[in-house]
Amino acid sequence: MSGNERKADCGRRNLLVATACAGGVAGLAVAVPFLTSLSPSERAKAAGAPVEVDISKLGPGEMTTVEWQGKPVWIMRRTPTQLEALAKIDDKLADPKSERNPSEFTPEYARNVQRSREDHADVLVVVAICTHLGCSPSGPFESGSNAQLGDVAGFVCPCHGSTFDLSGRVFKAMPAPDNLKVPPYMFLSDSRILVGQDSKEG
Repeated sequence: MSGNERKADCGRRNLLVATACAGGVAGLAVAVPFLTSLSPSERAKAAGAPVEVDISKLGPGEMTTVEWQGKPVWIMRRTPTQLEALAKIDDKLADPKSERNPSEFTPEYARNVQRSREDHADVLVVVAICTHLGCSPSGPFESGSNAQLGDVAGFVCPCHGSTFDLSGRVFKAMPAPDNLKVPPYMFLSDSRILVGQDSKEG
């Protein structure tokens, strides 16, 4: 497959992901009921309006996808076991402490192993776009369920093979130069997240 064909394939994949971003849910092993995304109008979303998401039905190990600024955003509730594993793989990662381009990819409150807000460390919020050529990764995959990840749980970009852990951190020697982007976000309550804004206005 030529480079142009690969880019076209990635573009088609991104379009499919974007059209499926209305709140569909994926888990590591189990599907859960549809999660509600209290989204503004399509015009407001295109302009970058924050998106409110209800995660009350998101169980441990499960993930939902919402759309913000025309991009897919993953919200995943990680299990205690998954969180423990994140601290044991620094030597496999290209940027374990999120030090590369932090102002672009990782807000200050997410510059930790979990890449999340410390008062909700189990919840991952990342833009589901590979930092290589903008393709959409797949996953999450359980440890041992994906040959590219081996014994580590995470995500895989099918276009060019970049792999990321369950904090969205890229592994060493991958085409992707950076970790997945953590967008601005804040918790309105334990069950509601606002994607696209990380502080109270006014």
